[in-house]
Amino acid sequence: MSVTLIRGKPIAERIRTEVAEQVKEVGHIGLVTVLVGDDPASDVYIRLKHKAAVEAGIDATDLRLPAETNEAELLAKLAELDANADVDAILVQLPLPKHIDEAKVIRALEPAKDVDGFHPFNAGQLYLGRQTLVPATPLGVMAMLTEHEIQLDGARAVVIGRSDIVGKPMAHLLMQANATVTICHSHTRDLARHTLDADVLIAAVGVPAMVSPDMVKAGSVVVDVGINRTEAGIVGDVDPGAAELAAFMTPVPGGVGPMTIACLLQNAVRCARYRRGDIDYPA
Repeated sequence: MSVTLIRGKPIAERIRTEVAEQVKEVGHIGLVTVLVGDDPASDVYIRLKHKAAVEAGIDATDLRLPAETNEAELLAKLAELDANADVDAILVQLPLPKHIDEAKVIRALEPAKDVDGFHPFNAGQLYLGRQTLVPATPLGVMAMLTEHEIQLDGARAVVIGRSDIVGKPMAHLLMQANATVTICHSHTRDLARHTLDADVLIAAVGVPAMVSPDMVKAGSVVVDVGINRTEAGIVGDVDPGAAELAAFMTPVPGGVGPMTIACLLQNAVRCARYRRGDIDYPA
């Protein structure tokens, strides 16, 4: 069987071009990213997001706060950004230092400015099937599946991972596309029994090669969200040997990664349009 690789870069480039046109239509779009501390991985992510935002014509501000910033100081800064009419979208880079309550910080954001889609209001809207601002990585996965005309209606989909950032929103998006969804995680017994039933398998756990080829159904669609830095380089959650069985599979790197940033930019435009009343923000 010859696998078709689902490459994220060409799809992401098209989305970013569309975003640039939308930015011209909307006018000024202000995005502020907030990084507390000097985590190297977070620094890389912020730089990539800023580069993409600037290229799309978004007015991006890179706000850096020292690691010793306390919770009250961060919340005060977010309140200031929430009140600033020139700021359409706010992104607080996670993880935060351990002395800061991430859940409290996320709740402090104005939901219409929550470009990541993590606020309980936006998460609740997704749960209810009324998508407003949805986390970028699951949005990117859905765009990739749509691009390759993957039939989700009635398909058996298995999501490995139950994070608030990927696993849970991914499951809701798949259910809303009429897939029959199973969520697996670290406490799942006999994981292979579930994955071998999957027409669509999405791995998002952050464990290198956790999914071996003998866990993959022949002819299935495999989406590898994992980005794991190892001595051998960047690898995914799925053993590359699974490509011998899958009909469609995302490469790592070059698969889901570019889509996350592209869909984040889409969310920034959506934030601006909600705030300007161009589109309705469901109450």
